[in-house]
Amino acid sequence: MMDQTTSEIVDFYTGYDEAGRLDRRASFQLERIRTRELLEQHLPPAPASILDVGGGPGAYARPLLAAGYRVRIVDLVPAHVEQARAGQPPIDAIVGDARSLPVPDRSCDATLLLGPLYHLMDRADRVQALREAVRVTRPGGVVLAAAITRFAGPLDFAANGRFTSERLYAEARQILADGRNHPGLGFTHAYFHRVPELAGEFRDAGLTEVTVHGIEGPAWPAAEAATGTPSERTVLDGALALARLYSTEADVVSVSAHLMAVANTPGRR
Repeated sequence: MMDQTTSEIVDFYTGYDEAGRLDRRASFQLERIRTRELLEQHLPPAPASILDVGGGPGAYARPLLAAGYRVRIVDLVPAHVEQARAGQPPIDAIVGDARSLPVPDRSCDATLLLGPLYHLMDRADRVQALREAVRVTRPGGVVLAAAITRFAGPLDFAANGRFTSERLYAEARQILADGRNHPGLGFTHAYFHRVPELAGEFRDAGLTEVTVHGIEGPAWPAAEAATGTPSERTVLDGALALARLYSTEADVVSVSAHLMAVANTPGRR
């Protein structure tokens, strides 16, 4: 049985258009493009088997299928699983929790967690989800996991000029203090990471050779601010170029809206 927090997260995504999210805003477009580039860079060649944990309706699974990968989605939200199965091409998808994957040991070449760490509020649960990724991935395989950065909210406020509400400042102070987003400002229960935290959770799960990328790069707020202006395309292209350039630059990684940690499971294949 789900606890109340998990049930509220499922309810949120059941009523949310996750399938169309990555096309709606400039920062989301940067997220989509850079995530796909990082997957191409770090995944083993097709036809490797990929477990996409928290893969939703299949935003990344479908391009991977088209590239010749064998992909399975495990997602907490039944509506997402139905959408993944019903889309074209249909995706092998099942309902499951990242903390206890219904998948055999060492059964895939790579595991993705491009969402579960956002919504596991306790560190122990996040490490457990990463340990499950280690369990189901073959020795020497790769695990990639996304996280929301601690500063994503305030930078989003700045990009959109939302400086009029004391409630927004209170939210920023809360997230800065403990990383916990509380529902009420358009999102559900979520945890926002600092870069060393994410790397530490990977290491505590037994993963090795950990690298943390900033997904959207340092100029994503500019791309947001330029939306609807004559310079929209130019600024978006420039922000994408900077995201690539500064992908692993330690001093600026945390100003991205999202992080991508990449690591290997122990042992040799």
